[in-house]
Amino acid sequence: MAFGAWVHNTNARVARSPVGKWFRLEGCGHPKERKGSFFFTEIRAGLATFFAMAYIISVNAGITSVTGGTCYCPPEDMGDFCKTNAEYAMCTQEINRDIITATAAIAALSTFCMGLFANLPIALAPGMGLNAYFTYTVVGPRGSGMVSYSTALTAVFVEGWVFLGLTVIGMRQWLARALPKSIKLATGVGIGLYLALIGLTYSAGIGLIQGGSDTPIELAGCSSFDELTGMCASSTKMRNPSMWIGIFCGGILTVWLMMYRIKGAIIIGILLVSIISWPRTTPVTYFPYDDLGTGRFDFFKKVVTFHPIQHTLAVQDWSLSGKGSQFGLAFITFLYVDILDTTGTMYSMARFAGVINEETQDFEGSAIAYMVDAISISIGSLLGSPPVTAFVESGAGISEGGKTGLTSCVTGIAFFIAVFFAPIFASIPPWATGCTLVIVGAMMAKAAADINWRYYGDAIPAFLTIAIMPFTYSIAYGLIAGILSYITLNGFAWSLDKISGGRIVPPNKDESDPWTWKIKGGLLPPWVKRALHGKADFWKADEEYAQERVVAGEAVSYSSSSDVPLEKRHEPTTAPVKSE
Repeated sequence: MAFGAWVHNTNARVARSPVGKWFRLEGCGHPKERKGSFFFTEIRAGLATFFAMAYIISVNAGITSVTGGTCYCPPEDMGDFCKTNAEYAMCTQEINRDIITATAAIAALSTFCMGLFANLPIALAPGMGLNAYFTYTVVGPRGSGMVSYSTALTAVFVEGWVFLGLTVIGMRQWLARALPKSIKLATGVGIGLYLALIGLTYSAGIGLIQGGSDTPIELAGCSSFDELTGMCASSTKMRNPSMWIGIFCGGILTVWLMMYRIKGAIIIGILLVSIISWPRTTPVTYFPYDDLGTGRFDFFKKVVTFHPIQHTLAVQDWSLSGKGSQFGLAFITFLYVDILDTTGTMYSMARFAGVINEETQDFEGSAIAYMVDAISISIGSLLGSPPVTAFVESGAGISEGGKTGLTSCVTGIAFFIAVFFAPIFASIPPWATGCTLVIVGAMMAKAAADINWRYYGDAIPAFLTIAIMPFTYSIAYGLIAGILSYITLNGFAWSLDKISGGRIVPPNKDESDPWTWKIKGGLLPPWVKRALHGKADFWKADEEYAQERVVAGEAVSYSSSSDVPLEKRHEPTTAPVKSE
């Protein structure tokens, strides 16, 4: 009883403090305080978010290091892109450790800033799906893709600053809100299947499937490979012990824990498989007795250390002569893929947290949130990381009661602490995180239930978006297929409707999702409108400004009706406040 009273009193004291007023905790006295937000609840929520998404530290490093980073491949080994070069493999291990530090550092910085400045319980980190596109399509495994690792980071750096400009003028928010609903939903589903496919392969997963000679994909999970073809020997399929450890301990056990709402279920699964894989004398060891395994083990024994970024820090390549087209393709794809990924996640998390404005479909602090995300993208690229984005695992903290930016600040601090445990996170094997990707993909696929399957003009573009992403191993191609098919199908129906004077229309056109470019709230963010109207304190929302005038002794109201002239739409009307 005494402890409960202490918690209640501490929550109340913090709410009345400058910290509580900044984050708008319940009881702070702010007119827009977040009901149900308390200090200790926010701390618990922040830790829940961290444990739900801490896997990104190892998974992102595992995926990104497949590119080979800045490692040099001798000309004599370029035929197979250094697939069997031991020295190159050792170098990629260093890249892996660099990216572990970079991932934890950028997640700490961006998430803390999101909470501090945007006051939203949304965590940021290098995005799943975006890092896969960065690795497997843009740079390619061991540098076999469109552009080099350094050039790809240059595209990410430029993308961040372009995002910042689009955010300032409101274009980023408007574009996201103007996209057809079916494409928004299908994008998350397609990325989920894409992640599941990666989690089932060898490079970043459990190795259940591989490319086949007679079929595009075939069953694998083998314990040995054919020396001539490099393919899985048929007699050893499904006999890899590490794959089975990943399936049962990293997959089935994790889902069981999630079924019973055990917090940190994903972390428990990853840690269990990792601990099983650390002893050097077992068939599933991550530290075999060879040069690569010994190098891993020597680093692992340090346990707590700060691994400085040595190979991936500020390695952007600005000499784009002869590769402008590849750079442009990577840049444009990163641009619109990240718009969809980040915006969709932020909107869904903001709605979950209850801060969406139903009239404008915008959320409180959206402009600042997008600015933080944009700047974080560029800073992350300087550390060697793929694009930073909002994480759906933020929902774990929100479900724990997180409603303010204090949740994100706690998550950011936890990621900062993780920077100094790089040897542990670098020693998490891919079969420990492979099933995690499959599980995350399954959670993302639930958005398919909300797609409008009744009207073909919405259903077919959505299906193409979902299918093309994993089938082509490219998020970009899936989005292109979905958007172009939507424009083609619905543009034809619209044209025929206009030409026939409304006589030729699809029979169930009334069941289609409505779409218009005239989004409520307009193009420019509210703070830009206030600045254009000459308000010195343009960063303050109209409601806050009105509250201050009331405190000063005036009754203030703002008119935002569309029938009011634009130049007068945000002018306050004042009247003396009658004393009771």
